[in-house]
Amino acid sequence: MTHVLNIASSILGQPWQWRATAADGRDGMAPDDLVTQLLLARGCPPEALDDHRSPSIRGFMPDPSMFRDMDRAAERLADAVQAGEPIAIFGDYDVDGATSAALLLLVLRDLGLEARPYIPNRLLEGYGPSGPALLRLKDEGASLIVTVDCGAQAFDALAVARDAGIDIVVVDHHKCAAALPHAHALVNPNRLDEGEGAAHGHLAAVGVCFLLAAALIRTLRMRGHFGDRAEPRLIDHLDLVALGTVADVAQLRGLNRAFVAQGLKVMAQRRNPGVAALIEASRLTRAPTCADLGFALGPRINAGGRVGRADLGVRLLTTRDPAEAQAIAIELDRLNDERRQIEAGVQATAETLAATGSRVAVVAGHGWHPGVIGIVAGRLKEKLGRPAVVIALDENGIGKGSGRSITGVDLGAAILAAKEHGILTAGGGHAMAAGLTVAEDRLDDLAVFLEERLGEAVDRASEGRSLLLDAVLSPAGVNAALVEAMEAGGPYGVGWPAPRVAAGPFRIIRADLVGTDHVRAIVAGPDGARLKAMAWRSAASALGQALLSAGPSRTLWLAGRPKLDDWSGRNVAELHVDDAAWVD
Repeated sequence: MTHVLNIASSILGQPWQWRATAADGRDGMAPDDLVTQLLLARGCPPEALDDHRSPSIRGFMPDPSMFRDMDRAAERLADAVQAGEPIAIFGDYDVDGATSAALLLLVLRDLGLEARPYIPNRLLEGYGPSGPALLRLKDEGASLIVTVDCGAQAFDALAVARDAGIDIVVVDHHKCAAALPHAHALVNPNRLDEGEGAAHGHLAAVGVCFLLAAALIRTLRMRGHFGDRAEPRLIDHLDLVALGTVADVAQLRGLNRAFVAQGLKVMAQRRNPGVAALIEASRLTRAPTCADLGFALGPRINAGGRVGRADLGVRLLTTRDPAEAQAIAIELDRLNDERRQIEAGVQATAETLAATGSRVAVVAGHGWHPGVIGIVAGRLKEKLGRPAVVIALDENGIGKGSGRSITGVDLGAAILAAKEHGILTAGGGHAMAAGLTVAEDRLDDLAVFLEERLGEAVDRASEGRSLLLDAVLSPAGVNAALVEAMEAGGPYGVGWPAPRVAAGPFRIIRADLVGTDHVRAIVAGPDGARLKAMAWRSAASALGQALLSAGPSRTLWLAGRPKLDDWSGRNVAELHVDDAAWVD
């Protein structure tokens, strides 16, 4: 096995290898341009290079009718639009749920129908539709309720709706059981009986909602509905699709790449008053990037559902009033700061509890805020390199949990199986993330079940884990022109990783702590180039300690992701360091 720069064991104990293989090139040779090399290394078929260079909706959009129940759902919504029927949109309280609900609300508004949004309170109502909530919406006049980003496992609630004569359309993307709850239509690419649509199981709920909106507009067009009125411009709402897709950690391949690439263009125009206010509250002075959706905009939308009022995100994304949008965005920014403080306390305790040899970390605590457990689970997963489930226990011994997984380990299917085995009261999700409800006296049973079911998959995913690299550069090679060239292969995210390079050799001129656990270093190469290097959340790790203690007498290779320095306002590159290796 050939290791990049002959590094078989880095400071973090991992080998460095090329992301691309010989098969990615032409007759074993590397492609002759950078973007082609990046695309092929991420699994793009050679014959699809042109489509992936500039991913478009037209190039990747499937016929919505391929999905089970899609036409039935579109017909029912079209009936409601033409009859002026009261509709309620029942969404989840996370970013995918908020953007899904907002997308349908805006499309229906464009069609002349003001639907009623409903986002449940995380603490008082929990996840997904409940019988009392659906009956309350009926009492308020709704005869058609569309659930978005939830409903695939709501057997009891949808049975109540059926008995009350309420039509329910479920639009979801979470794992389904063999049996499905009763609904007028259930659109979900992850139905076990799905046909061609199963190829799109990586879509977030907001992506499925976009397809439903397209099917609805097509149905109305076929009925002659737009003879004397303009059709809605569905493309104008791609900013919401991009935001929900990235924030829900959906894989950026195929249609999702097109959603995000085109959605970022729409977002840069700031047509949606709420999105514009959110960008301003996030203190972004440039057009948002894919990373901004996940780390700046998404967390602020999430903060409303986690530690504030659950409906703030939908209200922000659907308001027409810039002043109202600004006020809501400021409130979400404040709640996000509050969320960070709560999260820090839970994180510290959870890390201590997770310091065991289990292959799936399952930790629980009384008094933990259920609004931050998903974020903490994600942090644990990144730190431990294995799936993590974090559970907040209430005074009655009922735990609300959230889990995050690693590539190659399907946590959502395992949680669904644990529910079917009677270990969980409720649960579901997708491969990379899941939610659950469990009694305190079944925590050990859950940990054992997940260890037995997922242990081998975790081992396989961990075996031979390497740091994958796209290029080796001299110190001067890490520059703004390189960053801009690499961005042409994006957007990058889960399933389409951002380029990582090795660069050096470097001497550490200066290194210090930033915040509580970040390491910042100024490094210099023999070619005279100087560079800022950032190692995030690494102060206590072997990597952080090496950067802090190296001094100018030793040299290192650094591996990481080249980025433009946003904070300085200058068009200079920096390196976000993932690993390092000693030269001498």
